[in-house]
Amino acid sequence: MSNQKTVRIYNPILPGFHADPSICMAQGEYFIANSTFEWYPGVEISRSKDLVHWTHVPSPLSEKRLLDMNGEKFSCGIWAPCLSYSNGTFYLVFTNVRNWNFGPQKDTPNFLVTAKSIEGPWSDPIFMNASGFDDSMFHDDDGKHWYLNMEWDYRQTGPRQFSGILLQEYDENKKCLVGERKKIFTGTDIGLVEGPHLYKRNGWYYIVAAEGGTQYEHALTVGRSRNIAGPYEVHPQNPLISSYRHPELKLQKSGHGSWCSSIDGTKTYLVFLCGRPLPGRKECVLGRETGIAEITWKDDWPYVTQPDGSLQNTPPEFIDVPTGTDETPQSYPGKGNIHYTFGNTDFLKDFKTLRTPISEARCSIKEKPGFLRIHGGQSPWSFYEQSLLARRQEAFKFHAETKLYFEPDYFQQYAGLAYRYDEETQFLLQVTYDEQKGKILQLNTIMPDFFERGMEIALPKDAPVWLRLDVDYEVAVFSWSLDGKLFHKIRPICDAWKISDDYHSEGFTGAFVGMFCVDTEHYTKPADFEYFDYAEE
Repeated sequence: MSNQKTVRIYNPILPGFHADPSICMAQGEYFIANSTFEWYPGVEISRSKDLVHWTHVPSPLSEKRLLDMNGEKFSCGIWAPCLSYSNGTFYLVFTNVRNWNFGPQKDTPNFLVTAKSIEGPWSDPIFMNASGFDDSMFHDDDGKHWYLNMEWDYRQTGPRQFSGILLQEYDENKKCLVGERKKIFTGTDIGLVEGPHLYKRNGWYYIVAAEGGTQYEHALTVGRSRNIAGPYEVHPQNPLISSYRHPELKLQKSGHGSWCSSIDGTKTYLVFLCGRPLPGRKECVLGRETGIAEITWKDDWPYVTQPDGSLQNTPPEFIDVPTGTDETPQSYPGKGNIHYTFGNTDFLKDFKTLRTPISEARCSIKEKPGFLRIHGGQSPWSFYEQSLLARRQEAFKFHAETKLYFEPDYFQQYAGLAYRYDEETQFLLQVTYDEQKGKILQLNTIMPDFFERGMEIALPKDAPVWLRLDVDYEVAVFSWSLDGKLFHKIRPICDAWKISDDYHSEGFTGAFVGMFCVDTEHYTKPADFEYFDYAEE
């Protein structure tokens, strides 16, 4: 055993916006499902055979019949999916939050889809309930299927609105919940119990639930019982994992998570939510990411194993996993330098739209071969039909660049490069039109409390323009070029740290950069993008 080769995995294993991880081991592979909120397609799934190399799985919710989020406000949509596997079938449950940040009630319909293959096809959604969010499935060894979700009590205030975890049996033949609804766990004094998962080991049922909210007080709680309905005894050193009161750690906000056994059955791995704040600041511009830890079992209780072998409830910076190859230790993962072209749809594995699926009528690679043509959609403030294709930011230092052909003839037409958190927090480097100056370039700032039009630069007609964004930790600088070689900075210099949960305070996503086109006159004006570069430093 001492001669077994290992590879070192540094956290986070899924960098950038990969919130609320649910891990599942099936068919000799690991799968992680993540929340996507208002971004489409819904639910991000990654796969790996070794926990080191992760690749994209086609989204299970990529059609409107499976997921419709039109009109939902920012940070609604897909919350905390749970991916599980039983008897040759993948089960995916998820919440499509319709409303959470207006009034005392939350509208949280929960659904189930199934598939024989992780690539699909996935079944039509089965409505489960809407009594709360963060649902999950547990498949017991007696063949029964159990469904869990947190309960939302709108009559209460503060933490008491998170009133506990509900359990109900799911009848696979009837395709609905049956039997008595039971509240099996009300959490601990940490409060705000949510994100439940249920497991069984050595005759014990384990309830795993997030507590403490989604910020720096976040934590993952564990309880156990001999009876699935409880009562559940809380872990003697609860929480299982948290970064609270450990400001020295690189990984903060640690909590919401789930575990699975290794492929060979000898180990248990926990994936958990975490965030990396900017150095010397509180903002996590990369959003909530996915980390991994190994679990050690002691007296039938799980403990997080640290790199030095000690058992502590803090997130490890890295873990070592067995490998049968001559792997060398890898550094923080990321996709590095990517040059996206538009000869085919391969680029879509990294890009997302807002709320609705991409369509040929809105975004086409056929109308002008070799280019991505985006037809103008609704405004950057719209919760309906925006024409935006963007990818997540995964490193503190990166640059993005695109070459744009766009000939506006009206000020309500504009297209370009977007760096955004949500509708209320974004920077837009856009080509548009001015009645006196003609075709112009402009950098606009949209923030929760103001809208600011930046300096205007006249551009030549019938000529492309290169647009670039350079982000260096908390600073974002936009620039432009007429030849793709000599770039000119455009003011204002932007605060990248504002593109985060922590500045907005009412969201759960992360920073995205991408291409957009707006036409609030006819929703038709086309913009042609020749390529898109994303390069991490």
